[in-house]
Amino acid sequence: MSAVAAAPVLIVEDDLALQRQIKWSLDAFETVTASDRESALAQFRRHRPAVVTMDLGLPPDPDSVSEGFKLLGQMLEIDPAVKVIVLTGQNEQANALRSVALGAYDFLAKPFEPEVLRLTIERALRLAELQAENRRLQEQSTGEALGGLLTRDPQMLRVARTIERVATSNATVLLLGESGTGKEVLAQGLHAASKRPGRFVAINCAAIPENLLESELFGYEKGAFTGAAKTTPGKIETAHGGTLMLDEIGDLPQPLQAKLLRFLETRTVERLGGRQENAVDVRVVGATHQDLRGQIRDGRFREDLYYRLAEIVVEIPPLRQRAGDAVLLANAFVRRFAQEQRRGNVSLGDDAVRAIEAHGWPGNVRELLNATKRAVIMAEGDRLGCADLGLPPADGDEPAETAAASDIDLRTVRERAERGAIITALARADGNMVRAAELLGVSRPTLYDLMKRLNVK
Repeated sequence: MSAVAAAPVLIVEDDLALQRQIKWSLDAFETVTASDRESALAQFRRHRPAVVTMDLGLPPDPDSVSEGFKLLGQMLEIDPAVKVIVLTGQNEQANALRSVALGAYDFLAKPFEPEVLRLTIERALRLAELQAENRRLQEQSTGEALGGLLTRDPQMLRVARTIERVATSNATVLLLGESGTGKEVLAQGLHAASKRPGRFVAINCAAIPENLLESELFGYEKGAFTGAAKTTPGKIETAHGGTLMLDEIGDLPQPLQAKLLRFLETRTVERLGGRQENAVDVRVVGATHQDLRGQIRDGRFREDLYYRLAEIVVEIPPLRQRAGDAVLLANAFVRRFAQEQRRGNVSLGDDAVRAIEAHGWPGNVRELLNATKRAVIMAEGDRLGCADLGLPPADGDEPAETAAASDIDLRTVRERAERGAIITALARADGNMVRAAELLGVSRPTLYDLMKRLNVK
């Protein structure tokens, strides 16, 4: 039975006789009851029902609908997917329609037919189950859509889903994050998911001298300057039909900022020394580790260019904030470099795993990649230790807390703690389910059940 089907139906009704009648009419379902807003919220947080039936008139003022609408809003804030069926009196249709506009699933007028209520709840449960399955399948497909992205962290999975959603549009995307967080990997994933027929072209605006950057971006005509022996298209034209990544866009000189802004507005380029404007169909992705808003305040970056680039802004968390990803990536890098260097069965030792978890990784994924590559090349044995990685031993054996609770709801806190522990165990065990179950102190079937319930891949 699915988690949706296993959750009880919550009945919120202050008239105890009517509450019993509704409960009896739903004898085919597991139900829990509440008679006011506070008890209903407690039951909702405890059981997380997929379907709720409720009256709008609740104590302390059952003749008013204020408590009912407040409860409806609170439940939808906790779980926007919940299906709320409002039961109203014959003269309350306006309130019923208002509740549907606010997010309720449906409404039924009292007195209601038990068979109609049962059918409505069955449909609501089926819809909730299909939506939950759809969310699960979307989460599972994230890694496939973005190719090189390897993560189990919920924040990064949300980033990946955002990239997937915007991939098929023509919106300009701005990737923000510290150096080494994987901005180019995400940009390449965006291009792959967009199905655009052209190439993926990247240019680092900070790596090319200012006097050469304009010709690199926009191209030049023959004879435009000394040494221009032939007409050469720029990076923008080279990316026609594909995706152009402007890395370190915050270092773009101001004269070129104005020219780039014109391109983004007209989608045409004029080569150096040329008089003809050439139309270009290209998806633009900007990326930077700098604070562009701060640069705007200091007069170093054009505000109008920022808003052209920032149609969709994606903030990439640093590696130190990604639960379990450091060890997950380290294991993948070790396997990759061991194969490249023909080093056989090189693997991370327990002290190396703990050191990786404890390190802050200021250089993010790039620093981790360099550390593992150096260790695989230089280590004498097949078991890499923290010294091989150039890391100090970790203090203690326990992993750092992966997430702090944002509220005091015990179910939410418990699920976050369980998810964090499972992700850490899977990373330490390098995906070995038997070893991960041993680290967690549970059986392998229990681990599989927990992973399914918590949507851990």
